[in-house]
Amino acid sequence: MEFPKGKYAWIVKIGEKGQFVIPKEARDLFDLQPGSSILVLGDVDRGIAILPKEMQAQYFERIFDEITEDKE
Repeated sequence: MEFPKGKYAWIVKIGEKGQFVIPKEARDLFDLQPGSSILVLGDVDRGIAILPKEMQAQYFERIFDEITEDKE
């Protein structure tokens, strides 16, 4: 399957302790190093998103804007 430019997908397995390894290509792409912090978001309808900590502000803003729009 070919993905649009700048879009990626990886499949990982969850271990017995609920852990998984972020693929090397993804770690390199987002400059994730040992000790890096990531943000894990969950939505019952949309699933799980894992973001580099540096991107959290922009995504919180988008998420909270959507929540506000849904309530109006």
